[in-house]
Amino acid sequence: MYPYNAQDLSEETTLSSPQQLSSFLESVERRAFKQAMFAVHDEDAALDIVQDSMLKLAEKYGDRPDEEYPMLFQRILQNTIRDYYRRSKVRSMWTTLLSAFSPDDDEDHDPLETLAADEDDAGPKTPESKLQQAQTLNLIEEEIKKLPARQREAFLMRYWEDMDVAETAAAMGCSEGSVKTHCSRATNALAAALSAKGIKL
Repeated sequence: MYPYNAQDLSEETTLSSPQQLSSFLESVERRAFKQAMFAVHDEDAALDIVQDSMLKLAEKYGDRPDEEYPMLFQRILQNTIRDYYRRSKVRSMWTTLLSAFSPDDDEDHDPLETLAADEDDAGPKTPESKLQQAQTLNLIEEEIKKLPARQREAFLMRYWEDMDVAETAAAMGCSEGSVKTHCSRATNALAAALSAKGIKL
């Protein structure tokens, strides 16, 4: 059921007690999956959350005494679930972001800085609108893959990783103005691509 092999993980990570870690991960795996499923209601996402949490425990705390594993793993699991929700919120903002973007905006303009729309003000979403948004997000992700590397990198850091302009500039090794230019060009290209597919945001 689970695409995870605790023994393989323990062999890839330098640990002082690989067998204890492996045994702990095997014992907690199913409970962690149920906990993640209850939180996110998505099997694939829950599997990813459990996998990421196990890797983080092994990589960062694998050499700790095994009695510390339960508390450490639970904290990591909860943080990973919270991170999933944060990323989901950022993703759901993409359609609003692109609809707020104007092709006439200056290239140094960063749409996220002036995005005024608030999802909470839109009222409850219907199943049809949720499905439409999910389909639009899938198309956005496909178009993101086609962006030039630097535009894609800046866009994902700003609107997926939720990094600010200064953090993105430092990570990319460029100026803040360049980050804004890359993001503006990326949102322009994405909006144009969706418009060409007949999608009106």
